[in-house]
Amino acid sequence: MKKNYSIGFYTGGLDPDKWMEYPKEMREQALKKHWYLRWSFRKDNLLIRQPNIKGSTNGFKTKSERMMYLKALKQELIELLETGWSPYKQNPLQAKKQNITIEDAIDFVMKLWEKTVSPSTLQDYKSRINMFYKWIGKNGFARMYVHTLTKKVVLTYLNEVLHRSSPKNRNNQRACLSSFFSTLEANEYIETNPCDKIPQLKVKPKRNKTYTQKQEQKIFDYLQQSDPLLLLYLKFISYNFLRPIEVARLQIKNIDFDQKRLTVQTKTDTAKTKIIPDILFQEIKHMEVFPAEYFLFSPNGPGFWETSEVNRRDYWSKRFKKVKEHFKLDEDYGIYSFRHTFITKLYRELRKEYSPFEVKSRLMLITGHTTLTALEKYLRDIDAELPEDYSHLLK
Repeated sequence: MKKNYSIGFYTGGLDPDKWMEYPKEMREQALKKHWYLRWSFRKDNLLIRQPNIKGSTNGFKTKSERMMYLKALKQELIELLETGWSPYKQNPLQAKKQNITIEDAIDFVMKLWEKTVSPSTLQDYKSRINMFYKWIGKNGFARMYVHTLTKKVVLTYLNEVLHRSSPKNRNNQRACLSSFFSTLEANEYIETNPCDKIPQLKVKPKRNKTYTQKQEQKIFDYLQQSDPLLLLYLKFISYNFLRPIEVARLQIKNIDFDQKRLTVQTKTDTAKTKIIPDILFQEIKHMEVFPAEYFLFSPNGPGFWETSEVNRRDYWSKRFKKVKEHFKLDEDYGIYSFRHTFITKLYRELRKEYSPFEVKSRLMLITGHTTLTALEKYLRDIDAELPEDYSHLLK
């Protein structure tokens, strides 16, 4: 029985087994050419040439790397052909999987994400998917089918992200791509998610430092004179324990001025109602007269602001950067530090009267943590509870 297929390599016109026998100039010239799998499949007893398969072969710079990748591609193709798959005879599901291009797959997933994820998450996903799409375009994938994006291809891309940025950014890229492929898998466009067997890298978490009482007082006094609007923004983070992006989302319609409450979209995309402590409410009660659609914080106070919530959050971070420069604060301090600072202050004040369990139970209602475990981890991370002086134990 004749085989139904034939698979070979194109390696720039040189024999890879005799690579070092060629002059250096010839080897360099060969590496400038596109390498690929060339293969044929039998139809009516004739081997018919099929489209070349490049994958991301030409993203590799050395002969050994390219050959390793081509051999992996060849093995995957052989395994597929040995299952009985044919480029000429497909059942409807196979045809669906084989005939969706990467570009069409991205369009399909984006339309679903527009209905299922928050605007900030969508913007982040779009940015990351666009970077991935540009990369696969440079590596010969732009017009290929989505099933050609194997684990090896995705891992090559993630390694490049790691080299030019950080483990945290690489992990975020992986999470985005995993969500992308999971959506395709759920809709039966691909068999498996290639990210499933790509592990997250260990990343040492970096958390903003807590301000000392002196630092906090100096910053608040300085802003009271130089930028009262930024100070009010910080007070929502400090007194209401909101995250910066949650404050950026607030509109007049989110404030119940009669009950002194606010409703905000949280990190988990759920609407959460919180009381507004009187120390903060006294500074915003005059805002009730503004239109409901006004944002509490635009560059000049309450108003319309036609930009994304991420841009609104970043605007205040840049505005606070001038304060950091004034006080010569390093990168470990930021707007988020005020949330840590005031949760720590509140915890230590409550500990003067209540047991640790009672304190945490009360604190959960204030900070918005949904589980005691999450709150306890957060308190450990910010060193909210410290022991009393134990010098007498060392004598």
